[in-house]
Amino acid sequence: MRADRLVATLLLMQSRGRVTAAEVAQALEVSVATARRDLEALSTAGIPVYPQPGRGGGWSLVGGARTDLTGLTASEAQALFLLVGSSSGRSADATSALRKLVQALPATFRAEAEAAGRAVLVDPAGWGSSARPRAPWIDELQGAVVRRRQVSLTYAGRAGPSAPVVDPWALVDKGEVWYLVAGTPGGRRTFRLDRIRSLSVLDSPAPRPDGLDVAAIWESVVDEAEQRRSRVAATALTSAFLVGVLRGQFGRHLTELGPAEDGRVRIRVASHTARSVAEKLAGFGAAVEVLEPASVRSELAALGAELVERYAAADP
Repeated sequence: MRADRLVATLLLMQSRGRVTAAEVAQALEVSVATARRDLEALSTAGIPVYPQPGRGGGWSLVGGARTDLTGLTASEAQALFLLVGSSSGRSADATSALRKLVQALPATFRAEAEAAGRAVLVDPAGWGSSARPRAPWIDELQGAVVRRRQVSLTYAGRAGPSAPVVDPWALVDKGEVWYLVAGTPGGRRTFRLDRIRSLSVLDSPAPRPDGLDVAAIWESVVDEAEQRRSRVAATALTSAFLVGVLRGQFGRHLTELGPAEDGRVRIRVASHTARSVAEKLAGFGAAVEVLEPASVRSELAALGAELVERYAAADP
């Protein structure tokens, strides 16, 4: 995971003083391009890491940071913890390293660094859709979460446009779809970042509930959303090879039920409507055979008839 590499890269620089991208790549068993991107990410984020060009050059930690991580300033420590984030995929070694880094920081801004580490929750299980470009507003909202400042949004939600002022609690990256978990006058609410049309970080402080458990909140959000997304289920037969491909379409809403007598695999897939199930399966043609329910089979037949009507007379 990238979180592990960023921490390991910083500790490697701390022990050696100066490193090249090739040395980092060899030590961490990654490509030179990956090592260079990580070094540049640390530098761009404000960590005291800088390149030295020319013969005998490389990448170094500034000043006392080489031997004592208390050389980090408050903003630099926050930047490091924001980069690493609160990833559910972070290894135990990375977590241990972060804990040691926290203890090495001056008490005056240790709390801010820890808050930065909790600013982003990573949920690697996507919704079953394709990857998306990086969402807007991530940097602004990370800063607002860490500094506990209110945010004014212009938001295009399903219920129509709104312009709330919210208390940002945390960001969530779910399979490259980003969300803001925030407090509002009407209670806790979740906002998708790609639906935010404008954003302004205010100077007013943003209160945060004591004992806030963002992971538990997000689990409840996902459970509620997944229930809405799985109201119609279908049983189907397909090849073992296609099961993995179909899982990319349905995410957690695909369950393997075991082998069929003809050598195919029996699966259960679900979505919010029969039409939605059919649309996700139609592109696989006869490679997926839906056994039930009749509503999904009817939608597949309707989709097939629509395609035949549109394209049967088309020029070859």
